[in-house]
Amino acid sequence: MQGLGDQFRSGDACLRVRDQGAGAPVVFIHGWTLDLDAWEPQAAAVAATHRMIRYDRRGFGLSDGLPGRAADAQDLARLVERLGPGTVTLVGVSQGARVALAFALRHPERIAALVLDGPPDEVGDAANAGDEDFSIAEYRRLVAEQGVDAFRQAWRGHPLMRLHGGGAEARSLVERMLQRYPARDLAGAGEPPPPAAGAAALAGFPRPVLVVNGEFDTTIRRRAGQAIARALPLAEYVVIPGAGHLPNLDAPRAYNDALLAFLRKQSRAAA
Repeated sequence: MQGLGDQFRSGDACLRVRDQGAGAPVVFIHGWTLDLDAWEPQAAAVAATHRMIRYDRRGFGLSDGLPGRAADAQDLARLVERLGPGTVTLVGVSQGARVALAFALRHPERIAALVLDGPPDEVGDAANAGDEDFSIAEYRRLVAEQGVDAFRQAWRGHPLMRLHGGGAEARSLVERMLQRYPARDLAGAGEPPPPAAGAAALAGFPRPVLVVNGEFDTTIRRRAGQAIARALPLAEYVVIPGAGHLPNLDAPRAYNDALLAFLRKQSRAAA
């Protein structure tokens, strides 16, 4: 397989890419306000046995272009196509988990396995408890009235961004990513919320899936993760102790152990 270098052209956008290691490809997809550096605590461990590809989604980090669900889908499809024939494993966190799952449901033939970390509600019943993660509309108003720095100040204290462990290095990493976040998706009216994939679509997915939540993730995300794991026929569900919504940063050793155990299991099954 040809290396991707440090940039990947997708349509009218240039995406920052990090491509390292060799072996079966694993593509990592970051969450909202983050970028590819979010996966730095996983880099050495994963790249020791797999080809690890991570990228800044369009409009995030150092990638240009306007963010959006349709663009995310096209960018990921082009990236997977660029990797050549065969299957890939996708690892998505939070909003990135939604991107990964949407692609996997459309193209199961390209998927070896899937990891959904802190996923949004894709079954459709978790939000009925009335526990909302956050209001995009309120953050758009905040940016319009007070600017991006006011949003950053509000968002860094939100439970979805709160670290329970990880130390000073992890907190510094999160802060650097937040400062790079350009908030292009908070300009204007934005897109309507995406519909849930639905339990029926998940029930037909034929590939192994690891669903991950941090022990201290929000109630709605833990409920969503459990519901998705129940709906998927080949799913495993793992809780990372002592971690919040960003368990790969909060508890990287435990997270890496769970992730690598899952990847090794899929490698043995494919052998």
